[in-house]
Amino acid sequence: ALQKLGIEVRDCQQTMLDAREIKSHDEITLLNMAAAMGDGAYQDIFEALKPGIRENEIVAMATKRLYEMGSDCVEAINAIAGERCSPHPHNFTDRMIRPGDQAYFDIMHNYMGYKTCYYRTFTVGSATPAQHDAYRKAREWMDSAIDLLKPGVSTERVAQAFPKAQEIGFESEMAAFGLNFCHGLGLGLHERPLVSRLNSFKDPYELKAGMVFAVETFCPAKDGISAARIEEEVVLTPGGAKVITLFPAQELPIANKY
Repeated sequence: ALQKLGIEVRDCQQTMLDAREIKSHDEITLLNMAAAMGDGAYQDIFEALKPGIRENEIVAMATKRLYEMGSDCVEAINAIAGERCSPHPHNFTDRMIRPGDQAYFDIMHNYMGYKTCYYRTFTVGSATPAQHDAYRKAREWMDSAIDLLKPGVSTERVAQAFPKAQEIGFESEMAAFGLNFCHGLGLGLHERPLVSRLNSFKDPYELKAGMVFAVETFCPAKDGISAARIEEEVVLTPGGAKVITLFPAQELPIANKY
């Protein structure tokens, strides 16, 4: 309608994405605050994760806690446990937690407009060798990718740290997209640049200081039902990546250990 009136209309989305690529000191402070609220919510989840509680009850508890800490908006919390872990659904149900379950969560909320994308995986009471093995692989992929996040590095190099689709049971990189990758994070949940085996080999991009990433990994377990899902938020400093999601995740956390 505007064009019919002789008014030139342009798509400014790409310009805005360019403008949001490098975060200011104030923006990074707000992203840190949002991540700190996620740390607190995960402490509550870790303590509450025991047989008898349901996925939706954990979501309700974490949502309440985030608002108490000052969240603007809890957009979504994924809560996935037991046989629902693999393949990965992005939701929650009223499934009851049982002993030995592997369970992972994703906290997506805003603080003054700035978002989190923050996964953690736990097991309940005890963990099997298959669960430990899946977590170890997911952590190794994560650490390899984070080690490469430095100014001047091409996203093509970072993408090589992630497993091929076939290694996690998918036929193609398109089918596996969104499970092992990096994405920019800020006012949007998925901002520039995006790093994955799907796009970064044919369209590489140079990393710059001031970028903020969410780095995600996923590894299904050999038992056919469990899986490990980890996500770290990192600020790209002149010297490399600084992790701002601080709930412990170097080893598989076992909630309410027997």
